[in-house]
Amino acid sequence: MTSIRSAVETDAAACAAIYAPYVRETAITFELTPPDAAEFAERIATAQRTHAWLVAERDDTVVGYAYGGPYKSRAAYRWACEVSVYLEPGLRRSGVGRALYQALFERLVARGYRTAAAGMTLPNPASEGLHRSMGFEPVGVFREIGWKHDRWHDVAWTQRRLMGVPGTPAEPI
Repeated sequence: MTSIRSAVETDAAACAAIYAPYVRETAITFELTPPDAAEFAERIATAQRTHAWLVAERDDTVVGYAYGGPYKSRAAYRWACEVSVYLEPGLRRSGVGRALYQALFERLVARGYRTAAAGMTLPNPASEGLHRSMGFEPVGVFREIGWKHDRWHDVAWTQRRLMGVPGTPAEPI
């Protein structure tokens, strides 16, 4: 049984451990050095202040996380956010990513966000499939924009409407 909850500072080491293989072994993220638990604790605190950071647990062990953060710093973008999800190896197609995103979107909507954007290094069939199944639509591809592991990588961008309320929106919380 998987449970989803808001991340706390003590989840930082587990999140860092989940993320590290993606940094070291793949181009899924363009970070080159895995952040430590202290950096993750700061990232979690920052996301919780304005957006959200959630973890998935199985048997009291963190097995994945998802978070939202600002899409861009310009004021007109303040109703949009960028989202990401990372899982323990072997949990793809298990429903954990979907559960994390569903809970994340509920929290982001409650805070007044209207649009979620997600970028994916290509190829990444697992992420592409998850985002498509969650209602994200492709909006473009940045060609050869990131250099990692001795080659250039494309990044596909997608977006999903979180809520659509006509007229002037309320400020996000």
